[in-house]
Amino acid sequence: IVTLDIPGKPWDTPQLARELERWKQDGRDVSLLVGGPEGLSPACKAAAEQSWSLSTLTLPHPLVRVLVAESLYRAWSITTNHPYHRE
Repeated sequence: IVTLDIPGKPWDTPQLARELERWKQDGRDVSLLVGGPEGLSPACKAAAEQSWSLSTLTLPHPLVRVLVAESLYRAWSITTNHPYHRE
């Protein structure tokens, strides 16, 4: 479980690519949790292995989904040497 939470750790694209590779190597499912208007419950935060901060801003759910999808695609492109991501 990875929470998407303002106080989480900010990951750049290469860091996310490393995490993506680690998740693939571990062979386990990964769940990304996005909090509601009141944030994530303490139980969700306690269950998480990691916490990822997309921004210090409060973002609407539809925008978070787009940001996460693009970030994961970009990270995947690094792990597969696809030309989408440029340094």
